[in-house]
Amino acid sequence: MDLWAKSEFEFELRCCRWAEQACSSTEFSDHHTIVARQLGTKRRRWDTIILKCDPDALRRRARFGPDRLDSDLLHIVRNAPDEWTYYRDALPHPGYPWRYVREAIHRADDRGIIETRKSGNRIEIRRKWVYPNWLERIVAIENKPDLDASAARALGSQLAYDVAMGLADEVWVATRATGDTVEPVLFEDLPVEAGILALEPESLTAEVAWYPRTLAVDEPGTRILERPDGGARDDSAARFEYVDPETKADTRLAIAERAYERGWRSFVDTMRPDCRHFQLRARDGQQALPYCAAMDRCQTAAACAGSCSHYEPEPPTWRTRGWPIEGGPGKRLQQLLAERRRRRRPGL
Repeated sequence: MDLWAKSEFEFELRCCRWAEQACSSTEFSDHHTIVARQLGTKRRRWDTIILKCDPDALRRRARFGPDRLDSDLLHIVRNAPDEWTYYRDALPHPGYPWRYVREAIHRADDRGIIETRKSGNRIEIRRKWVYPNWLERIVAIENKPDLDASAARALGSQLAYDVAMGLADEVWVATRATGDTVEPVLFEDLPVEAGILALEPESLTAEVAWYPRTLAVDEPGTRILERPDGGARDDSAARFEYVDPETKADTRLAIAERAYERGWRSFVDTMRPDCRHFQLRARDGQQALPYCAAMDRCQTAAACAGSCSHYEPEPPTWRTRGWPIEGGPGKRLQQLLAERRRRRRPGL
């Protein structure tokens, strides 16, 4: 069976690898890029995101460690003072009880990203480093290798949400190249603000079928809550709410922090590398792709689970040296992918 069967997961991994290669030779070449997958908000998740980063600021971001800073930690490190100050006087009111702020301060102290001390019964904080403005741009991509009419209708509403909300600077649809004079996806009813990329996953080449518009990320966004069904007798109005630019900026940074931690090679975290059939193989210039020897194909995250009928734990003899912390091929594969994620983050 061909490694590149018609699977959106496989197409997604190829799209991520193409993005890493393409960004090194395009307008992003003077910046550092981070590619991640399956990230977003509770209302919207993107298949692939590309972060355009300031190289010097990204290196300074590495001082805060490889793990993401959630919204509570960001609230602290971005507002921590230069001099010792009682935390309630130093930090803006978070909009939730202060006891959660104290918990976040203890977490930040445990990670070594701020300094704390007790003054009587008061907790005082002081910054160690200025949190840098490392994120410059977010490009979001929806991967639809085979975009039929029903998938296009669902995707159209998702892209309309993205355009109205304006969280990403650009939104794209990546679909499998057909070789036709005009790509069929251009005939679908998609927002004109969204770009269209015709990707050839086997050769990792792509052509832009439609260029996107830059979205207004610094202006208020419109969150679509409910839209009418559109039937002949449906005269109901859409429900929406406005989102202020400050909230959007905080959400963008929180998404970027998650991408900084995970990257796109974190697929192994939701698979079973401890199975004796799990492998990482190379294909057409892309290394470390998940492969199942029992099924003889590129494995997907949904199928690679303990419930799989082919699942077999690694034999104990494979894991005797350094078991259970360092031993076994599965552990080594996890370490390999973690190291490749780490290389994309300068300064760590």
